[in-house]
Amino acid sequence: MKRNLSILLILSMILLPSAGGCSKEPESDSTHVVLNEVAHSIFYAPQYAAIENGYFEEQGINLELVTGYGADKTMTALISGDADIGFMGSEASIYAYAQGQKDYAVNFAQLTQRAGNFLVSREPIENFSWDMLKGKYVLGGRAGGMPEMIFEYILKKNNLDPANDLQIDQNIDFGLTAAAFTGNDADFTVEFEPYATLLEQEGNGWVVASLGEASGYVPYTAYCARKSYMESHSDILEKFTAAIQMGLDFVNSHTAEEIADVIAPQFEETDTDTIAAIVERYLAQDTWKTDTVFTEESFDLLQDILLEAGELEEKVPYEDLVTTRYSR
Repeated sequence: MKRNLSILLILSMILLPSAGGCSKEPESDSTHVVLNEVAHSIFYAPQYAAIENGYFEEQGINLELVTGYGADKTMTALISGDADIGFMGSEASIYAYAQGQKDYAVNFAQLTQRAGNFLVSREPIENFSWDMLKGKYVLGGRAGGMPEMIFEYILKKNNLDPANDLQIDQNIDFGLTAAAFTGNDADFTVEFEPYATLLEQEGNGWVVASLGEASGYVPYTAYCARKSYMESHSDILEKFTAAIQMGLDFVNSHTAEEIADVIAPQFEETDTDTIAAIVERYLAQDTWKTDTVFTEESFDLLQDILLEAGELEEKVPYEDLVTTRYSR
């Protein structure tokens, strides 16, 4: 396995910056829970709907939301105990387990079922096809992370060799590729929202393909907790999962405009119309699950992607790294 979590263990005592999620003072009858999310994105609308609609409070949870800015940093926070629950691509939990982490992270609720990023071109392309990337320079993601692996998975499905048929820049920090794209000579960039839409609005790029549609259904992000936390706080995880399920129910039963109005406080720098347009784009590609059950079939697909990317030597047991007791 090329990639491991040794850097996470070295950094395990680093405190991660907080991002404006839920910052209410703990109430006497509620339990304080720290959730570290891999990124703060409209891609995770069900989570923010749960926050803004008060579903966590209904479950007796006082939620503190922290943004890790990368799965490696989110897993570091979880391993070190700075976070109670981590929200990221499940590949991070697989890497930790494969490296022999004793108190490893167990996935207990899946949220998204498609990739949430988009391919943005320097110039408009009416009839894009993936073979147009041959010989091009693309700003990609971190090696071993879900965004980059899904991108390479799609390239291979379209008979492109990620190492030889194009140049993929993996050296730009998470969340900074859109800014880099406006100032360098890359032909394409792979972006999450709202950056993909903002590039379009600024006239600096055009969305030409959805990685979620191109890759099909994949278990892109899920919630996890350390095995020890799960053993001692099973009731909290049950309530947390219930709140997330309520968030899923909300986004799957409301319009993009209604969802945007609810989650707008989470994205004060983005106007409501833009949020609605992004939510509509995610709704159209069937981004969010209807339940939080992380199936064995999905976990096997994830591991197949890791194996194909050369990031995993052999599969790890589903029953060790996934539980559906709270989802079911």
